[in-house]
Amino acid sequence: MSNLLWKSLVVSPAVLGALLVSSGAIAAPSTSPEVSTNETVVPTEVAQQPEFVAQAAPITDETKVIDQVNRYSNEGRNTTQGQVTSVSQFSDVQPTDWAFQALQSLVERYGCIAGYPNGTYRGNRALTRYEFAAGLNACLDRVNELIATATADLVTKQDLATLQRLQEEFSAELATLRGRVDALEARTAELEANQFSTTTKLVGEAIFAVTDAFGDDAGDRNNTVFQNRVRLSLQSSFTGRDVLTTRLSAGNAQNFNLGDDNLGNTIGSGDSGEGLQTFQVGSTGNNSVRIDRLTYEAPIGPAQVYLAAAGGQHSQYAAVNNPYFFDKTDGGNGSLSTFSSENPIYRIGGGAGIAVNVPFGKGGGILRPSSVTLGYLGSEANNPGVGAGLFNGNYAALGQLNFSVGDRLALAATYVHGYSGGGSTLFDGGNIYNTGNALVGTRIANELNSASSTNSYGLSAAFRPSDKLSVSGFVSYTDVTSVGPNNDKEVWSYGVGVALPDFGKRGNVLGIFAGAQPYALGVEAGSNEVPYQVEGFYKYRVSDNISITPGVIYLTNPGQDGSNSDAFIGTLRTTFTF
Repeated sequence: MSNLLWKSLVVSPAVLGALLVSSGAIAAPSTSPEVSTNETVVPTEVAQQPEFVAQAAPITDETKVIDQVNRYSNEGRNTTQGQVTSVSQFSDVQPTDWAFQALQSLVERYGCIAGYPNGTYRGNRALTRYEFAAGLNACLDRVNELIATATADLVTKQDLATLQRLQEEFSAELATLRGRVDALEARTAELEANQFSTTTKLVGEAIFAVTDAFGDDAGDRNNTVFQNRVRLSLQSSFTGRDVLTTRLSAGNAQNFNLGDDNLGNTIGSGDSGEGLQTFQVGSTGNNSVRIDRLTYEAPIGPAQVYLAAAGGQHSQYAAVNNPYFFDKTDGGNGSLSTFSSENPIYRIGGGAGIAVNVPFGKGGGILRPSSVTLGYLGSEANNPGVGAGLFNGNYAALGQLNFSVGDRLALAATYVHGYSGGGSTLFDGGNIYNTGNALVGTRIANELNSASSTNSYGLSAAFRPSDKLSVSGFVSYTDVTSVGPNNDKEVWSYGVGVALPDFGKRGNVLGIFAGAQPYALGVEAGSNEVPYQVEGFYKYRVSDNISITPGVIYLTNPGQDGSNSDAFIGTLRTTFTF
C-alpha cells in the first residue's frame, strides 16, 4: 500500500470503504459473530438502523436488547456475499474510478474483499468508523494468515507499517466493536438457556366477537352477544422439516336459533349448521380447555405424511383451494361463516388417522407438477367398544387429485367415502368436539337416523387473474345410502367467492361469497326450497397481529323451508394472533 493510498484512506470514506469486508461487522450491536474470524463479508445498509450507528455505550433497555438479539440472529440472511478474486467482478467499479487501484490491490493481493449477490460493491455509501474498524480487523486477520502460511513475502514492510498505524488509530472502535459482540453473544446465550424450548414455539389466536341475528323467525330468542375463542398451539420441529402440533382450545361461543322449520324443529339448535361462524367451531361453551388437535407432519422422500392422534380434519392435509376465505381450519382471519370457508365435503368425518400427499408428473408446458392426496380418519379411533375403534366405527376416506395450471389456476377433484352409525350427523367433522352439532348445512341434509354409507364427490378451483383479485368456488354432491326404507337421499352444495386482497391497505381483504348450503330436497314435505347464503366481510389489518372484521351473513329459506323468514347475522370480529 502506498503513502498516497494511506492519505486517501484518512481523508475519504469512499476509499475507507475499500477495506470493508463485513456486513456483520456493522457498527451496530447487531454485528455478526463472524466478525472476529477470517471469513469476509460486506456491510449492510447503515441507513436502515441509524439508532445503532452513533451509540458507543451498551444498551440497557430490555426491549432494545431483545431487538438487538433478533437483528443479531438474522444478520446476513438477506445480504449474502461471495468472495471475489478480481475487482472486475464488481459491476459498479470501473477502471477509471480513482479508487480502482486500491480495490484491486486488496482483492488480488490480500483477498479480503467480498461483494453483494448482485455483483456490486456499493463503494459510494457513507461509512462509519465502526464499519471501517471491522473491515480493518478482517484485513489484519488475513495478513496474519498470510504470514502464518509462509507467504509473508506478499506483505511489504510499508504495508505492515500502514496497517499498524491504522490499527492504533482505530483501536478504540475495535475494542468497542468486540465488546458489543461479546455482550450480545452473552445475552443470546442467556436467552437460549432460559427459553421455553429449543424445538417448540407457541402460536396463539384469540377472537373477540360481537354478533346478533335478525329476522322475523329469529325473534327475541337471539340477543346481541359478546363471544370469544382462544387457541394455543405448540408447534415442535425435530428435524427442521417436520412439525408436531398440539393445540389447546377454549371458548364460550354458541350458534344462533334462526327459526322453526315446518316440523317445529328449531333451526340452528345443533342439528343445523346454517349461519354457523368459524369462531363458534370448537367452542366448549363455558371456556373450559380441551386438546382439539394433535397432529404430526413430516416428509418421507418426495411425499408429505400426516398423522392425526386427535382432532384431525381433511382440510388440514388436503388442498382446499379457497384462498382468503379459508384460514387454518376455522381460524379467525378468513371468512366469517363455515360455509364460505371451505367445500363442505371436507367436513365429512374427522378424528384420528393418516394421510399422504404424493407429487407426480413432470409438469411440462402449462400444466405444472400435480399431486395425489389420500387420507383416512376415524371418528371413534380411541373407543375399544363393539362397533367402534379405528376401522369399525365412523370413518371417512378421502382421495383427491390436485392440478396446477400455470401460476394462477389450481384445481382439485375430491372423493370421500364414509360410514356413519345411526344418530350421526353428516357434516360434523367427525364429531371431534363431542357436541353432535353440524358444522354446515341444513338439518335435513345432516340427519342420519340409521347407519349410513356415503359417497361424496367434489370439485374446487381457485383462479387469481391478478395480484389484486382472487376467484374461487366449489361444488359437492353426496349420495347417502341408509339402512331402512325412505332414508336414502342426495345432498348438494355449491358456492363461489370473490376476494380483493390488499383492498385499501396492504393486508386487508374484501370478500363476498354466495352459494347454497348443503341441502337435501324431496326428503320431507314442505322442505324443498334451496337455502341460499350470501356473506360479505372486510378484514381490516390494524397491525401484524391484530385485525378487525365486520361482516354480514344473509340466509334465505332457513331449514329448506320457504315459509321461514330470511335471516341476517351481523358480526364484528377482532382477531389477535401471537
